[in-house]
Amino acid sequence: MTSQIMLCAMASHNVSPLNDWLVPAWPVPAHVHALCTTRGATPHAGTRDGFNLGLHVGDDPARVQGNRAGLRQALGARPVFLRQVHGTEVRWLDAQTPDEATADGALTRLAGVACTVMVADCLPVLLCDRQGTQVAALHAGWRGLLGDAGTGILEQGFKQMMAKALENAGLGATDLIAWLGPCIGPDAFEVGPEVRSAYLQAMPASAGFFRPGGPQKWLADLPGLARQRLQNLGITEIFGNDGSPPWCTVGNPSRFFSHRRDGVSGRFAAAIWLNRSDL
Repeated sequence: MTSQIMLCAMASHNVSPLNDWLVPAWPVPAHVHALCTTRGATPHAGTRDGFNLGLHVGDDPARVQGNRAGLRQALGARPVFLRQVHGTEVRWLDAQTPDEATADGALTRLAGVACTVMVADCLPVLLCDRQGTQVAALHAGWRGLLGDAGTGILEQGFKQMMAKALENAGLGATDLIAWLGPCIGPDAFEVGPEVRSAYLQAMPASAGFFRPGGPQKWLADLPGLARQRLQNLGITEIFGNDGSPPWCTVGNPSRFFSHRRDGVSGRFAAAIWLNRSDL
């Protein structure tokens, strides 16, 4: 629901109280914390202005590192930034995991380490179990979501979480909770017929998430496709992005970075972590 886009005022020298960061409205244990940053500035100065967290988009590295330091201070945990390649690899994080490890998803059972994914049109997906024993952040663009033979980034993250759950607590799919962050919306995400065909081949029921767009183009509902994948895994509690306009990165230039809209764009991030003080 659009009412789940909540404001979060964070205080630090790098994080202005005016930043309207998103705090997921979902029923997780008190020691599970999550947020999604925003652009945090008007779009007039350039396509990377504001709270850009991406080092790979031509921004001043010192400024980006300052923003990352501000995020770490605001979280009270270390955000681990991945080298995302639109793939399906997920990585378990510990206190020694360096930034820039190649993966499109991160998981942890340790407090003080924040699973973090950067986006600028792709869909960030956060997961945790009801007991708050493990959390995950997944980067789901259309390629990573599709994956290979129906196994994409969501299936890989689910597989890893279930393997660890069975080792320790015997949890099942219905014990997992998901939150979908902002992404390119279904009125803006135009794709070619080959993308639609690939999805229909992997999952024929996904046809309902595509509708005709421009000539030889289709409009794809990325959050809808992700919800379908999660539900097929048995995850029934899914919160956040419902495909409505306030969640669309393209349609909200003062709030979100968008590669599709701007060509060259900064990156915002979704993060989830376990808080030591609440354990």
